Amino acid sequence: MNLNPAVYIIGAGPGDPELLTLKAYKILTKADVILYANSLVPQQILQDVRDDAELIPTGNKVLEEIVEIAIARVKAGKSVVRLHSGDLSLYSAIGEQIQAFAAADIPYQLIPGLSAYQDAAAKLGIELTVPELVQTIILTRTSGQASPVPEREELATLAAHQASLCLYLSARHVESAREKLLQHYPADTPVAVCYRLGWPDEEIWVVPLDKMAAITLEKNLIRTTLYVISPALKELEGARSQSDRGTRSRLYHPDHSHIFRPRKNV
Repeated sequence: MNLNPAVYIIGAGPGDPELLTLKAYKILTKADVILYANSLVPQQILQDVRDDAELIPTGNKVLEEIVEIAIARVKAGKSVVRLHSGDLSLYSAIGEQIQAFAAADIPYQLIPGLSAYQDAAAKLGIELTVPELVQTIILTRTSGQASPVPEREELATLAAHQASLCLYLSARHVESAREKLLQHYPADTPVAVCYRLGWPDEEIWVVPLDKMAAITLEKNLIRTTLYVISPALKELEGARSQSDRGTRSRLYHPDHSHIFRPRKNV
């Protein structure tokens, strides 16, 4: 893969370098310059970059500084990676960067990444959309000073659906979040508290909803924490079997036929 002078905006995934997309990895290992969010992207993601690549941490920089550096390097004929954590479509603040690059007539490309909720589900060994139990996933956060949540998306309103709810960027407001969730979810609803997924010090605890704040405070989790609140997590309790649950997807059921699989007599 040959890289042109441009900005490649990459989602690095939750932190495990083996969870980078193949395209992201190829670009990372060939880029001239890498601007990376060092407070959110672990050093291990950069383990295979070029020895002569210019690595620029951006945790202490504002948007104008980041954009200025990227534009200057591209104009100098270099390929630039802007490396974000997780997936670009969630809480990445790439919109204003895209606007700046477009205004400066700087070519750019977006490369998506795995999101933390997907890594969490895999490590918990669950499906977040269980037939006849839950079929919706809500990705949200609590309001903060940097990015307030619109009133129509207030947490208690979303909790009313009792869907699989993945709560980002909310550890500092966990007590308030718990109270809003308890308005609609039963107190014994399992919650996976996922800290620094994909990092070397990753930890996951599964606790009842009414204990999610207690474990957060006990472990001093103030950032890089994801909460997964879901009826699907009950699958972990007592190792229930498919027959015990009484549900099965029709997708691969012998009684279900479609254009690629005519019905069989079983």
